Amino acid sequence: MEARHASGRACCAPPRPRTSTQPVTVPLADRRSSLDGMVRVAGGEFLMGADDVEGFPEDGEGPVRTVRVSAFHIDAYAVSNEKFAEFVDATGHVTEAERIGWSYAFAGFLPAALRRGAPRPARIPWWCGVTGARWDHPEGPGSTLAGRENHPVVHISWNDAAAYCAWAGKRLPTEAEWEYAARGGLEQKRYPWGDDLDLGGTYRCNIWRGAFPTRNTVADGYRGTAPVDAFEPNGFGLYNTSGNVWEWCADWWTVRHQGDTAIDPKGPAIGQEKVIRGGSHLCHKSYCNRYRVAARTANTPDGASGHTGFRCARDA
Repeated sequence: MEARHASGRACCAPPRPRTSTQPVTVPLADRRSSLDGMVRVAGGEFLMGADDVEGFPEDGEGPVRTVRVSAFHIDAYAVSNEKFAEFVDATGHVTEAERIGWSYAFAGFLPAALRRGAPRPARIPWWCGVTGARWDHPEGPGSTLAGRENHPVVHISWNDAAAYCAWAGKRLPTEAEWEYAARGGLEQKRYPWGDDLDLGGTYRCNIWRGAFPTRNTVADGYRGTAPVDAFEPNGFGLYNTSGNVWEWCADWWTVRHQGDTAIDPKGPAIGQEKVIRGGSHLCHKSYCNRYRVAARTANTPDGASGHTGFRCARDA
């Protein structure tokens, strides 16, 4: 289970070593098209990316560029455990973490017996490869979703997220759509609510508070994931586009962006990693300041961990 990655991005999204599993088959039997829980975002132009002194140029956050997107719908919330359970019940879907047999869980959330026996990537030892960790057992055998029904589903690969979207008659948002919606109508602000992390002394997102990875003060109220409707929504009515869980986008990863004005960009035609956005409850400024709205990272399509989920989009 040793993980290797070419850049420091691995701290945010531990990549799964190459597996021999086949891609998840997308079930198409039930293509529902409900707009319940979705927000309609009017099309328009915005300045995508950032040239932020707190940013990571190697991640391709810049240059700041004009992007035009067409109108679309996007979920106000990340997909919850309850919603994902409905999908599994309806389709019998088996996630990649289940088929492969393990997933990455944060060491600090595990009982001592699991921590002692779990392999850890050398460069990011706070991650443990836990046999039996999966969406309905987030911390491995013996853990449950009790009390977390309205929390975002985690241990979801890109392939699993795409399968859910297909079943729901939706799709994953493009990276441009995700950032446009996440900004909530604000231009070039660091967060979906402005430039100050804790606006007016109040907490607006679920991230690691304290000294990572040893001490979390839980000042924002949550040690792990928070409910999908926690905190205040942004200007478009979206919740938790900073922190809580990373969210898969449709695009293959690239750091080479189209010049001039890009219209509905969809990323490269092929690649090895898919974009994830938004940061998570494990992000901390000392090592992974990627809960800023322009921050980005990626993981392999079969990658899964205890801090990665998704939300759906749909053409308007």
